Amino acid sequence: MARLNLLEETRFEKLLVTVYPDKQIASVKVAERIARLIRRKQEAGEQAVLGLATGATPVGVYEELVRLHKEEGLSFQNVVTFNLDEYYPMQPDAPQSYVTFMNENLFDHIDIKRENIHIPDGTLALEEVVTFCLNYERQIEEAGGLDLQILGIGRTGHVGFNEPGSAPNSGTRLVTLDDLTRRDASRDFGGKENVPTKAITMGIGTIFKAREIILMAWSGKKAPIIKKAVEGEVSGEVPATYLQLADNVEFVLDADAASELTRFDTPWLVKDCIWDEMLIKKAVIWLSNTLRKPILKLTEEDYNNNGMAQLVTERGPAYNINIHIFNKLQHTITGWPGGKPGADDSQRPERALPEKKRSIVFSPHPDDDVISMGGTFIRLIDQGHDVHVAYQTSGNTAVWDDDVLRYMEFAIDLENSLGRDSSELQTVYDNMRQFIQQKQPNQVDTQEIRNVKSYIRKSEAIAGARYAGLPDSHIHFQALPFYESGKTSKYPVTDADIELTMELLQQVKPHQVFVAGDFADPNGTHIVCFNIIAESLRRLKQTEDWVQDCWVWMYRGAWHEFKPYEIEMAVPLSPLEVIRKRNAIFKHQSQKDTPVFPGDDSREFWVRAEQRNRETALQYDNLGLADYEAMEAFVRWHF
Repeated sequence: MARLNLLEETRFEKLLVTVYPDKQIASVKVAERIARLIRRKQEAGEQAVLGLATGATPVGVYEELVRLHKEEGLSFQNVVTFNLDEYYPMQPDAPQSYVTFMNENLFDHIDIKRENIHIPDGTLALEEVVTFCLNYERQIEEAGGLDLQILGIGRTGHVGFNEPGSAPNSGTRLVTLDDLTRRDASRDFGGKENVPTKAITMGIGTIFKAREIILMAWSGKKAPIIKKAVEGEVSGEVPATYLQLADNVEFVLDADAASELTRFDTPWLVKDCIWDEMLIKKAVIWLSNTLRKPILKLTEEDYNNNGMAQLVTERGPAYNINIHIFNKLQHTITGWPGGKPGADDSQRPERALPEKKRSIVFSPHPDDDVISMGGTFIRLIDQGHDVHVAYQTSGNTAVWDDDVLRYMEFAIDLENSLGRDSSELQTVYDNMRQFIQQKQPNQVDTQEIRNVKSYIRKSEAIAGARYAGLPDSHIHFQALPFYESGKTSKYPVTDADIELTMELLQQVKPHQVFVAGDFADPNGTHIVCFNIIAESLRRLKQTEDWVQDCWVWMYRGAWHEFKPYEIEMAVPLSPLEVIRKRNAIFKHQSQKDTPVFPGDDSREFWVRAEQRNRETALQYDNLGLADYEAMEAFVRWHF
């Protein structure tokens, strides 16, 4: 019976999928499987032939393999490896090369024989590539074929660098990279313009020949493409769907990457559910959106025809469910994000007391406060709360070099106009200009340049907070040490980051803390900053009484909003408040027009923010609630 239930749950899935709670557990499990293969081959006196991948996804697997080698004696003497791909052209000692990646993350830390390592050669002359690729295929065959192929997946659905349009029988070859793939790699190269347009990759046909294939994916950022790869039709537009045709393939996912699969996203379509409040809310909103009917107009027939008969049977009639969910959504809407004085707060998202709250907005970058919750930020100040803002990082990696020279030229002109000696500034400027002219992609800036970039972001943040109505005494710049590497990859978080945050929290003793709740990118600054705040509050909770009365509200950044069923506080904005928020964002001049790291959305930040807030308001309107100009959304975090 259990097996039949599992088959029913996974009936939309066209290949084997294993889901773990998080990427750490999943990575350890995959590493254990690799270790078992290596040891089994050792006992038989055979080589273990591994196909390896690069990128953020397999890093945890490699870390665990290194641990197994150093602490449990796992030897790699009998291991032969073939990497999936390499950028072309690419020097092997370049920071972005996959040779460098593999050495830093695995090969330099284990006892593998260097002659057993194979990585596509990015230094070849163009006319040598075809011969190299044919030889790469022959080397794999001569080694006995791949015992196990490890894969990640790109947002285009590529495996290796087999982009949309790749043939299922393709072999190792030179390919042209998809624009989205290059955008995703832009941070590693200091801009998309520096990302190679081509790569050498194993083909899908080569991957298919492996005796075992494991594709790994972590984070909600990968959830949409995972759904297509697992549940979609086989198509060259999503090359990972070809894996549905392979023997002995398994997708290993964390919970976030699996979140859009039918059994997790809309489980009522595949099984009987335990109907808690969150699932009921999610299901009713889904039904309303699917049928394009306001919640209060949904009928029992609508429920029965869309996999939700069990809900009506257990919690019905349908109209009672409709009223219940409609009221829950209505109660999330408030024009008083700090609580409404003198009001009954039993059905409101925030407490009425104390009437004047101490609130602190933590902004990972110097503009997240106004981009993500600028309307609520201004509303809290207008309503008389004691509001502070804390800019957690300098944001100095996201300033154009041209802006540095422009500000330095301004400073020199100012010194001259005041009759002061500007020769020292001029020397610094000349050195900066020379460095910038010779700067290599992703090269770390000099300390002077990094300082000026920090000053630019700081001055803009002050201007934005002042425009919102905040006094200078309530504007805090933390410059957390983890960020100050000068590179897109940051230092590890240490107690220094946590202690700085604890000190500020102890100083303010807030009733409300607003934090960035963007977790789609597991290596992003936002989640690192969130974890620092979370750990600081956990530690303070042991000794500080005020923490018991502190509520933490999460907001989202400029790209994605919370789902309607997740939202616990929705703050409506009037047309005038939308304009005020826009003007606060405009104070961040270095981030206007084209920012240094735009992601895959070419719109300016203020446009993204306004359209996202408008879309949230439209979702509430479509569900049958009031039609507001815009809405900012929040979810409470319980620590």
